[in-house]
Amino acid sequence: MSDGTADAPATTVEPVEPRPSSVAGAGQEITTLRAVVTGCAGFIGSHLSERLVADGWQVVGIDAFTSYYERADKEANLAQLATEPRFRLIEADLARLPLEPLVAGADAVFHLAAQAGVRASFGETFTDYVNDNVLATQRVFEAALATSRPRVVMASSSSVYGDAATYPCRESTTPLRPRSPYGVTKRTCEDLAEVYRTLGLAVIGLRYFTVYGPRQRPDMAIRLLCEAACGGPEFRLLGDGRQSRDFTYVDDVVDATARAARVTLLPAVANVGGGREATMNQVIELIEGLSGNRLAVRREAVQRGDVRRTAADTELARRQLGWRPEVDLVSGLRRQLDWVRSRAERLGRIGATPSAVVAGVAR
Repeated sequence: MSDGTADAPATTVEPVEPRPSSVAGAGQEITTLRAVVTGCAGFIGSHLSERLVADGWQVVGIDAFTSYYERADKEANLAQLATEPRFRLIEADLARLPLEPLVAGADAVFHLAAQAGVRASFGETFTDYVNDNVLATQRVFEAALATSRPRVVMASSSSVYGDAATYPCRESTTPLRPRSPYGVTKRTCEDLAEVYRTLGLAVIGLRYFTVYGPRQRPDMAIRLLCEAACGGPEFRLLGDGRQSRDFTYVDDVVDATARAARVTLLPAVANVGGGREATMNQVIELIEGLSGNRLAVRREAVQRGDVRRTAADTELARRQLGWRPEVDLVSGLRRQLDWVRSRAERLGRIGATPSAVVAGVAR
């Protein structure tokens, strides 16, 4: 595998543009774009699907509804799309589903499906990560290459960097040294992308940095902090709280992902980070200030796989995708806190909380 210290050259490709799909009246063409979104019921995938539909795309969403967290949460993520005629849901495992018929009619494939979680990737459950991350990704690439049309926008992760020697991490100079099996699968997917790129596939990997916002996974630190601020269980902080993350609001991540389908010069990989690094102690203080509540925090030992710091150099995404983050950390935390509070009121309780808290896990 490459060490991540050399830029793969950007590929010049035809930008994805609307194409005629039907005729409405004399001389009036209706144009549309068609997308496949894998992992559409997840945190980022559901937001992306809504954005694409709002932009006029026809979207086929694929999700396996794995047991990593409650199915009800994922179904709630899709609530706004349930009656949307431009959205169709397919429940299936990417490692087994015949993909070519679905990909053949698409202009772009947004491959967000993955088995998430850094610490859960150790031990026997690693087989799930191989199936859902590596094998599924290879099958998506094969289907896209066979159909010779769509470009692929793939979700990668800041976990590929591990603990870097210097910050912020830059695509062209920072070695890839993942510290967890999860990070290894994401690095492997990037290597697979490079193989298929040499065969002519237009593919970009976006390295997401600690994404947060409404619908965040129930095992993620910011969601758990917001739930604690709304009367939920105490927050178990793994580590001393001085570990820091480059927090990125979900709408900014979605914007970068959507832009990657429309640009002409397509880089091999690009960092997508929020541009505001903060420690977990600082985030706790911010949520206490926004909620007006003192949080109960129990401090425990750091867990294997967690990194000390993440920070993204986003110049490449700014230059090649025309993208920049728009939502500052305080505004984003306020929006997520409002969502958690609204959800708690709707359910009449705070949702079930996993026993292990992830303190700022990257992705």
